[in-house]
Amino acid sequence: MRHRTLCLVATACLALSTAACTTAPTYLNSGKVLPSTLPFSEAVKVGPTLYLSGQIGNLPGGLKLAPGGITPESKQVMDNIKTSLEAHGYALADVVKCTAMLADMSEWSAFNAVYQTYFSAGRYPARSAFGATALAFNARIEVECIAAKGP
Repeated sequence: MRHRTLCLVATACLALSTAACTTAPTYLNSGKVLPSTLPFSEAVKVGPTLYLSGQIGNLPGGLKLAPGGITPESKQVMDNIKTSLEAHGYALADVVKCTAMLADMSEWSAFNAVYQTYFSAGRYPARSAFGATALAFNARIEVECIAAKGP
């Protein structure tokens, strides 16, 4: 009896995992934040989950950074994330996980001061942050996010 139960559970798990993998990824580029000629997708959607590529504090449409250092770049990064999400039918409220990469970890609190204004208090996404030796285009901050919608 126990063997039969284990086999049924294993079969059910396999069926669920197979069903979850049948959704083909959709590769997305809105062109609203970065030039669409770069060799990566702005976002990839798999089922109800949207994986955003890392965003830097570039002014929309080009690769020039918002001038002024970590605070203006942080604001532009978050604005870029919001724009990308909205271009693909998501909102900041749908973000469940972010990863922040900082060129200088001493600027972490300055980034946090901006970051927290983009989310409702008590509804912050899970997040990791780490220091990097260098970021693309000499950016001070890069943030990537995962957003998900319920059924």
